[in-house]
Amino acid sequence: MSNAQRFLDGYLDAWKTNDPDSIRALFAPDATYRGAPGHLDPFQGVDAIVAHWLEEQDAPGTWTYAGGVEQESGAAARIHGITSYSDGPKSGVYDNTWLVRFDDEGRATEFQDWWFERA
Repeated sequence: MSNAQRFLDGYLDAWKTNDPDSIRALFAPDATYRGAPGHLDPFQGVDAIVAHWLEEQDAPGTWTYAGGVEQESGAAARIHGITSYSDGPKSGVYDNTWLVRFDDEGRATEFQDWWFERA
């Protein structure tokens, strides 16, 4: 299994459970995480990423995701998906493109989520 597919599978599992250890396993210790297109100052380090994730977590059962790895080359990948939120402040349908770089152990060193809400 490729780094990108392993990351996607792990990310979806962590998203469903909001388990700190599952989130932590996805990212290298010094990883950067940008969760929005205009997020110029990334969360830096796995502890900051886990804290941010838990602060902004989506409740289980309020979203669905359909998508997959579009391109993987060496230590980088592009993953595209469509996220639908049924409840809450994010209610709607979003297109997501994730740009991810990996270390030698397959953990993300850089994560950027480019998303927009469909009209």
